[in-house]
Amino acid sequence: MDRQALYFTAPGQVGLRTETLPAPAFGQVLVQTIISAISPGTELLVYRGLAPADLAKDESITSLAGDFSFPLKYGYAAVGQVLELGRGVAPGWEGRMVFAFHPHESHFLATPDELLRLPAEMTPEDAVFFPNMETAVTFLLDGQPLMGEQVAIFGQGIVGLLLTALLSRWPLSSLVTLDLYPKRRLLSEELGAHVSLDPAAAEAPARLAAGLQGAGPYPGADLSYEISGNPAALDQAITATGFSGRVVIGSWYGLKRSDLNLGGRFHRSRVRIIGSQVSSIAPELTGRWNKARRYHTTWQMLAEVKPARFITQRFPIDQAAQAYALIDRHPEDVIQVILTY
Repeated sequence: MDRQALYFTAPGQVGLRTETLPAPAFGQVLVQTIISAISPGTELLVYRGLAPADLAKDESITSLAGDFSFPLKYGYAAVGQVLELGRGVAPGWEGRMVFAFHPHESHFLATPDELLRLPAEMTPEDAVFFPNMETAVTFLLDGQPLMGEQVAIFGQGIVGLLLTALLSRWPLSSLVTLDLYPKRRLLSEELGAHVSLDPAAAEAPARLAAGLQGAGPYPGADLSYEISGNPAALDQAITATGFSGRVVIGSWYGLKRSDLNLGGRFHRSRVRIIGSQVSSIAPELTGRWNKARRYHTTWQMLAEVKPARFITQRFPIDQAAQAYALIDRHPEDVIQVILTY
């Protein structure tokens, strides 16, 4: 059979290719994609040609083998239905709704261990947020927020909003978020942020400081997250963090560089900078946490938050070029864009 596959062909260019797909081999299933979600962070770096070409896409996911050199297939949030089983696959897989960390294409082959069955009552529109919610869960595991702490989140894209939704369940003394775009700031406050600020506004530093009071020689946030994708925000996050506070960096900057001012109060404030990435679990947690436990928690949080309401645009796969152009040129209008098949 033939499938339609999305390729990044050059900076600012995507296109569809028709490919012939063989029948499922022993131990494989054929999945028909229903929807897939575009990552406005990582995929935008790929789209803009800002991902290091010689870097492996993901060494832990079979469907993302290879590097970021053009042309390439990418994407990691697909929900579909199992249409056909190869020999050796349990019959219970036929017709199942599944999630896969898989690029944008209309059909694909996978082994059952590469698929996650959707829980009962979970809609495809909620399930397609699985990678972003898993990332938000990982940020919580790495940041380890405590009761009564003050938390700042720099960036309210889809992962930032999901993180805000989760942190609003904590008994924090303060939860302050920052984002350039009004639509995101309004949604952030609806999700539970005590205040959401425009980091470019002249009064933002003073308002941020007012929302992050604290003891010690350098008051500020106990915990800050930098997940805006903007390297300049990392310096702001460090500045906003108080004595012995933590800064969790969840952004992937690709080829963009961060210019940090570490000659000021940072030198004496004992701030800890933590790199967080969802492809692994922090070694200090692996005695109690593994991917299966994190997956279970992610499904639970998806059922509670119901993020399908964050979908702002839907594009048929043959209009993918318009979808990426919208995310690239008008991020102020976008929360989550999905492709339909």
